[in-house]
Amino acid sequence: MKKDLILIGGGGHCKSCIDVIEYTEEFNIIGILDKKELTGNKILSYDIIGTDEDILKFKKCSFLITVGQIKSSAVRRNIYHNLVANELNLATVISPRAYVSKHASIGKGTIVMHDAMINSAVTVGYNCIINTKALIEHDTVVGNHCHISTAAVLNGNCKIGDDVFMGSNATLANQIIVTDEVIVGAGITVIKNINSKGIYTG
Repeated sequence: MKKDLILIGGGGHCKSCIDVIEYTEEFNIIGILDKKELTGNKILSYDIIGTDEDILKFKKCSFLITVGQIKSSAVRRNIYHNLVANELNLATVISPRAYVSKHASIGKGTIVMHDAMINSAVTVGYNCIINTKALIEHDTVVGNHCHISTAAVLNGNCKIGDDVFMGSNATLANQIIVTDEVIVGAGITVIKNINSKGIYTG
């Protein structure tokens, strides 16, 4: 039996999430919560049925945060804490086209998108986006509220903190540590630990 699911956030990332969710055939998308003025609009074939303030109307549903994350995780993080404070259920969504080792751990509210690969002994925190074709190698730890973007590579035994964004095609060499609240720009190769929060580009 499919689980009823509410999506929070109706932008471009939501469209990508819908594609993954439909592919799983595990969920029945009831609708999307977004800005009040957008109520009644559709995202793909799904209605925007309310705002974040309406979450308690859907207590029996699961939720997935479908707001994107590039510059900051603040919006996703705040929505997550609101859902947890109200004791609502967060869905974990894994594309059937992704590979997730049976020896890996994926936190609540995280989505693993098409063709991502998560290898043995990996731990991914809650409320993360593991985007299309991302690769996370053995024994790597990904914190909470992180976005590992398209085709990013985290090699073995890396550790990244909370609220980290890894840009498209960015690469961490083996055993790299990245602290909290870091943005690694697209295409960057990181060969030394990042110990201070901030934006790191070429």
